Amino acid sequence: MILNTIWEQQYNPMGNIWLSAAVAALPIVIFLISLVVFKLKGYTAGGLSILSAAIVAAVCYKMPVDKIAGAAEQGIVSGLWPVASIVLAAIFLYKLTVKMGFFDVMKQSISSISPDKRIQVLLIAFSFNAFLEGAAGFGAPVAITAAILVGLGFKPLQSAAICLVANIAGGAYGAMGIPVTVPATLTDLDALTLGKNTSLILCLVTVIIAFLIVFMVDGFKGIKETFPAIIVSGGGFAVTQFIFLNFVGPELVNVSSAIVSLLALIVFLRFWQPKQPLTAETKEISKDDKGTLSGKEVVRAWTPFILLTLFVTLLNTGFFKQLIQAANPKTGQTAGALNSLIFNFPYYIDGAVARVAPIVKQPTPIKAVFSFAPFTSTTTAILLAAILTIIIFRVNSRIVISTIRETAVELWGPILTICSVLAFAYISTYSGMSSTLGLAFANTGKVFPLFSPILGWIGVFLTGSVVNSGSLFAGLQSVTASQIGIDPSLLVAANIMGGAIAKMISPQSIAVAAAAVGLVNRDSEIFAKTIKWSVILLVLAGVLNLLITLR
Repeated sequence: MILNTIWEQQYNPMGNIWLSAAVAALPIVIFLISLVVFKLKGYTAGGLSILSAAIVAAVCYKMPVDKIAGAAEQGIVSGLWPVASIVLAAIFLYKLTVKMGFFDVMKQSISSISPDKRIQVLLIAFSFNAFLEGAAGFGAPVAITAAILVGLGFKPLQSAAICLVANIAGGAYGAMGIPVTVPATLTDLDALTLGKNTSLILCLVTVIIAFLIVFMVDGFKGIKETFPAIIVSGGGFAVTQFIFLNFVGPELVNVSSAIVSLLALIVFLRFWQPKQPLTAETKEISKDDKGTLSGKEVVRAWTPFILLTLFVTLLNTGFFKQLIQAANPKTGQTAGALNSLIFNFPYYIDGAVARVAPIVKQPTPIKAVFSFAPFTSTTTAILLAAILTIIIFRVNSRIVISTIRETAVELWGPILTICSVLAFAYISTYSGMSSTLGLAFANTGKVFPLFSPILGWIGVFLTGSVVNSGSLFAGLQSVTASQIGIDPSLLVAANIMGGAIAKMISPQSIAVAAAAVGLVNRDSEIFAKTIKWSVILLVLAGVLNLLITLR
């Protein structure tokens, strides 16, 4: 629906671009102070940011109140679907495996592959973490893998820190590539091109992460003794990652790379093992323990995640994409058989706000349509895996109901945070505040790519999500790139990279990790373990990004 009146954005409401940028940054500063200084809950800080953004939009940018409300509406709905729905479904599936007793068998099966702690972090913290990130994302991977490491005998603090650092490998692409596809949509960029540009730096960072997590366990000695395994695991992941990002797309990059990395390392370990295994201090695995599980028991325990892999893959095959494709009269393409099951609902703000020069050459109304497409949703894949698990193993209805209740109670806070941040982000985007900041940053000239990843890093530090960071700053990155004559996809890609590097220090991510390993209220200790690695990798990403844009 297009409203009768179209409001045109303005980007310099104060008459001075730097003064306008200072005003546009106020909601971000308020969010930062609320979260870090006053230590308010995420959704409270998000609510204050919505209020401050709305006031700035109405008073300084003269944006009509109904359009401010429409932008917030779109942000809230986007937070609920697909972001929050994925988190809910993933945590439900994980809790279900715990209540069914499968989780303990999964941990034991991992120990049987190798008793060496350094190998286990490659299998669990690195590869399985990325797999879960690709299937679910949004905190679930760190929580699940950190809990597994503790079960294997790792110290809680060490487990949390390692899994947070390892999450970089898959964090940039999240659940089904959403951290790439969301900013691509917001900036009208091609998702494949955007993903390809992230591979220029992140594939190298992926290999570094594989070495780094082994170093966190056993220093340079550990790297030396497990070097072949690190190369097989990290190298297999990075090569698969590069191939998918450059030729397929970001949607399946985490799942495919994780599976290749896992299988390659497991096969390699049949022919090679460290000469001096480093076993867990609190749970030493003996050779006799390897025979305690039958193949049937292992497959049974891993069935929920096997089903998840199958459904995620199936819903992203070319066959299914043809079933849901829309008709295109220009090319003669007919609608797929399931296309009628995709429901599009225009938001109130659809076509009611227009971008103007210098952001675009001619006034261009912004499209705002909610698309409910269950046959391409990660949420659907996870729920199908959970439902089939319940049916196959005849899970008692009381267990299912209690699991649903526990999941909802635990996640209502993070979901409110996600929705509030996205509402704030959409108000900033539609009002033109993000564009104002971009135009101001354009004045830094060709050196801006050096600092470009920092915006993504700040966004994830505040929100805990690469998706939310993209919603906040993708527009800014794109506008700045256009102003200084750089391909916008390079700087939006830098935003994604910086965001992935910040996941290990995000208060939201650290809180999830602390809760998973029993370290509630000890967030600062985990932060101290991860901050130095995050800063080092951020500097590396900034320097490499500058070199790439200057080539």
